[in-house]
Amino acid sequence: MSSIKLEDYSEFLEQAVPEVKDVLDSTFHDAARIMSPAGLSDYLDGAKALSNLGRGHDLVITYIQEMPLVAKECGEDIIPDCISAAMKVSSMTSGEVITLLFSSLPTVSRHLGDAQLVRGYLTLIHQLASTAARGLRPMLTHIDELLSKLTLSGLRRWANFGAQAYRRDFNNLTSYFNLESADSRAMLEKERRGVLFVKIQRKLNFYLRALWGRDFFLRPTGADYTDFRPYIEDRILYVPDALDDIAGIAGLEVYRATVAHMASHMVYSRSSVSAEQLSPAQMFFVGLLEDARVEYKAVSSFPGLKKLWKSLMLVEYDAPVEHETVPVLEKLALQLLDSSVKGDDEQLNRFVEKFHAEIEANQDDNHASWLMGIELYNLFAGRKAVPSLRILERYRIPYRDDNRIIWHFEDVNWDAGFEYIPASQRQVRRQVSPLMMAHEVDCELAGDDAQEIWTCSDLMRFYEDDLTDNAHSFNEAWGKEPVSDPYHYQEWDYQIQLHRPDWVTVYERRMPKGDPQDIDNILTEYKPIAHRIRQIIDLLTPAGVQRQRGMEDGDEIDINAAVDAMIALRMGEQPNPRITMRNVLKTRDLAVVVLLDLSESTNEQVGDSDKTILQLTREAATLVATAINGIGDPFALHGFASDGRHDVQYYRFKDFNQHFDDEAKARLAGMKGGLSTRMGSALRHAGQHLLKQQERRKLILLVTDGEPADIDEADPQHLRHDTKKAVEELYSTGVLTYCLTLDPHADNYVKRIFG
Repeated sequence: MSSIKLEDYSEFLEQAVPEVKDVLDSTFHDAARIMSPAGLSDYLDGAKALSNLGRGHDLVITYIQEMPLVAKECGEDIIPDCISAAMKVSSMTSGEVITLLFSSLPTVSRHLGDAQLVRGYLTLIHQLASTAARGLRPMLTHIDELLSKLTLSGLRRWANFGAQAYRRDFNNLTSYFNLESADSRAMLEKERRGVLFVKIQRKLNFYLRALWGRDFFLRPTGADYTDFRPYIEDRILYVPDALDDIAGIAGLEVYRATVAHMASHMVYSRSSVSAEQLSPAQMFFVGLLEDARVEYKAVSSFPGLKKLWKSLMLVEYDAPVEHETVPVLEKLALQLLDSSVKGDDEQLNRFVEKFHAEIEANQDDNHASWLMGIELYNLFAGRKAVPSLRILERYRIPYRDDNRIIWHFEDVNWDAGFEYIPASQRQVRRQVSPLMMAHEVDCELAGDDAQEIWTCSDLMRFYEDDLTDNAHSFNEAWGKEPVSDPYHYQEWDYQIQLHRPDWVTVYERRMPKGDPQDIDNILTEYKPIAHRIRQIIDLLTPAGVQRQRGMEDGDEIDINAAVDAMIALRMGEQPNPRITMRNVLKTRDLAVVVLLDLSESTNEQVGDSDKTILQLTREAATLVATAINGIGDPFALHGFASDGRHDVQYYRFKDFNQHFDDEAKARLAGMKGGLSTRMGSALRHAGQHLLKQQERRKLILLVTDGEPADIDEADPQHLRHDTKKAVEELYSTGVLTYCLTLDPHADNYVKRIFG
């Protein structure tokens, strides 16, 4: 969007009084530094709408002065909501009250700290305007004091009590909202919470930065309904807007335990866990083990966290539990955190011992949490001791989140397509008849930048009467496979500990085609192995539609959650608003690049065998490709070789959107070995292809017979360190790299490079 200028609103400025013009002139440049063009447009449209409201110039001036401060605290998306709220209450109260509303909004935004909470505050103002309009002015006058002691939920309960108690007694109503009556002060103390999030937000940010050396985004959210749990969404940590002390443990410590646990999920959960065919109860038990895994990782790095979390697990509660399994699960969570704690249940003790015996080896594998979680569920199910999900989720470990981050659900998207490339940027390749080839070619000597490249659809010989088998065609003599534009990549120099920018040039090329029958012969020869590989991978194939529950904006009502919400209402509790669910299509979510090393050394024979490394590589690639193709995972077969840093040759035998057909088989059959192995740049280029895929899990499977080397690098350590750096860079973007090698001396370098 183009930039917004005041001149675009000349009609509004002509009608405005001089005071409004002067304030707008002095404020506009500051607002332009805070807001985007779209936000400025909403800002000026709001001023125009309030001016047309006819409630005086003070209202417009206050709006112009204060709204940039609100946008700075909560984002510019809040501006239309503020204008809408003013329009709603304009028929119920005076312009002075609306002016007071806008003048107090920066204070409200600073206290609440989140756009969603500010929207809830505006909704409360609208409700009070219809039920206790006389109380708005005194309440807005004292809003700073109120929000310094109350959360939004507490403010709502405090205000609703006054509105209902004195709805026909206007004098006492004004006294209540003016904080003058005893009832008002008593209710204020009753709703007052221990620690407000906005007061300790900076401390929590510093705390997490001191632990992990990075920033986390923390946001407050209303936590006044039953069964609330903190949650992580869009990489933002949503925590309660206030917390009370728990059994002598300060609210600040509870906050620290909460954000440390949630940050552990962010840091140590590299990928989501499959929820395929799991019931909600099974997902709960898997989440319990995943909590234990990330806490083990965190405690290994920061032992003090163990004491903090353990103190909250040892809290004793007076309220009775609904099911006998709840205290058992709480004790089990403590045992998983601290191996020195012993329970009375021998079967669970053996499970805990198994967890602590295997966690060191499986600390980075969340699939191990999946397996042990299902094992734990089966243990309780065998005892018939698995209560309902509502009871399970009420286990009393107050600092843990709802674990939605560890699960992956994918919405059904029928419109997914491929990346569009304009026709003007494509090179057209045509198959033409021999007659057109002979008479219609404009320039026989055109280079690789030609707009059109023709290949003959028939075997067009130089001499038509040459019918010998070794006669050359036009395609064989003059034609050549296309070469891509250059791709430039950085390379890591371990001696100076810096990247060399644009140091390596990669060209995508094509090898000549071979006979696809060679690939079919491999499949025939190793048919039992190919069948077994497909069987193994078929066992991992998920299918079907999964239900994602606990949504605020789902597609349909979750009957069980709705019943629980009605029960909470009847009991006088605040209900959980997440009473909807969404059906999501569960599909495999993995994209793979099989990257083949095609250096000169692959032409050597393997030991006493009569086969070369290249032949074994072709056979392995064929079997794996056939198995993956059978289950439908997107995969690509690529290869590489290098001739110095200026010419890294990258070959694409099969791409993600291409079928494993005779065309791909012919490319695979025709691959040859030659040149050197500049591995880091090839991995970076393969990663660029993977990052264009929609799948969340991305894998490069590198097949090589030796360590990185090239003709222009005399230092053998240089390319080893660069390859290691490339693997780390790919890992930081979510691309995993695994190496399969045929080099008997690979242990000397592969572990240092790939881990």
